[in-house]
Amino acid sequence: MPVAAYVGFGANLGDTRAMFARVREALSALPHTTLRAASLLYRSAPQGCDDTHPDYTNAVFALQTGLPAAELLAHLQRMEAEAGRVRAPHASGYQPRVLDLDLLLYGDAQIRTPQLVVPHPRMTQRAFVLIPLAQIAPPDLRIPGHTATLAELLARVADQPVEML
Repeated sequence: MPVAAYVGFGANLGDTRAMFARVREALSALPHTTLRAASLLYRSAPQGCDDTHPDYTNAVFALQTGLPAAELLAHLQRMEAEAGRVRAPHASGYQPRVLDLDLLLYGDAQIRTPQLVVPHPRMTQRAFVLIPLAQIAPPDLRIPGHTATLAELLARVADQPVEML
């Protein structure tokens, strides 16, 4: 049975708008999946690294998918690899990325495996995720495992600067 899934998009290297378009097209082509919506693009300062890194372009995609969560994650990681993302297993802090795709939500599921944690563990603390998510999600969306509404979560990150592009 298809579930609603939300995918976070981030990139801060290369032509991020072109990358967004490529990802949108690739998500639309996934088997057993329909792209339901894409947020607008937003700019945010990098977090968890020094301030010499370029700003990120962020967005969120809404999908309806029949793919199991692990298989959807595998498709997202394949897209990252095809875009040229290299995962540095021993790098300290966050590195600039040509593409970063995160499975934020997968229906009402709470998943905790070595490869995948859903809901994404830091999504409720990041305006660059919550703002585009709120743009395309139903107003009554609840983050599994959290009692706060999306509006309440947004209020908690109101001090984080995010600019619509």
